[in-house]
Amino acid sequence: MRILVCKDYDEMSQKAAQMISSQVMLKPDCVLGLATGSTPIGMYKKLVQMYQEKMIDLSEVTTFNLDEYLGLSKDNEQSYHYFMQNHLFDHVNVKPRRIHIPNGNTENVDDECNFYDQLIAKSNGIDIQVLGIGNNAHIGFNEPQISFEKGTHVVELDDSTREANARFFETLDEVPKQAITMGTGTILKSRKIMLLASGRAKAKAIYDTVHGHVSPEVPSSILQFHPDTVLILDEEAASLLSEKDYKRL
Repeated sequence: MRILVCKDYDEMSQKAAQMISSQVMLKPDCVLGLATGSTPIGMYKKLVQMYQEKMIDLSEVTTFNLDEYLGLSKDNEQSYHYFMQNHLFDHVNVKPRRIHIPNGNTENVDDECNFYDQLIAKSNGIDIQVLGIGNNAHIGFNEPQISFEKGTHVVELDDSTREANARFFETLDEVPKQAITMGTGTILKSRKIMLLASGRAKAKAIYDTVHGHVSPEVPSSILQFHPDTVLILDEEAASLLSEKDYKRL
């Protein structure tokens, strides 16, 4: 596990975007695993800027998003479909047929989960998976629990997760209680994993990711077993780590 510490959110976002653009330039038809939430927004802005400046071409790229709220339609402004269109896909040249996000409005959730994992497998797996991390160390929507989930599945969202996401809704009651998410097993099949974290509120989760016992009660701790994981952090998110743990940019 490599850990890179940036001075602030903007530098962290720039480094993450450079890593994605390098992947695209090395393999134009690469498969990207993408994340939502406030943390990767800066990275998406940098990628859009790179595209507008003709530094990258995303026309052959295939994408798979980590998760989606259960029960929200694609055109709901709080859905992750809407988020991705707004922050990335409306502004770059990824082909719509190459964009994959779980269908949170499906009539058969089990079939949707199985189909999603099959699509990833048919695409020969994910080259680089972007992750954020929750204050409770969830990755995707894999909440702390008694076992690691292998495949894409439905999860009951923790109260802490719903409260953290309530800022995107008018009221807490509007925040969905369930979501479809890639399981940790699906995430670990990615050839490279890039986890982004910003802010002091994430410092404990980052410390536990790096130094904690591997346990489903700390979902991100499973990344200790992945052969190619990089954490890109700002100084506040890295504040509980020792300087010997990381490389400062």
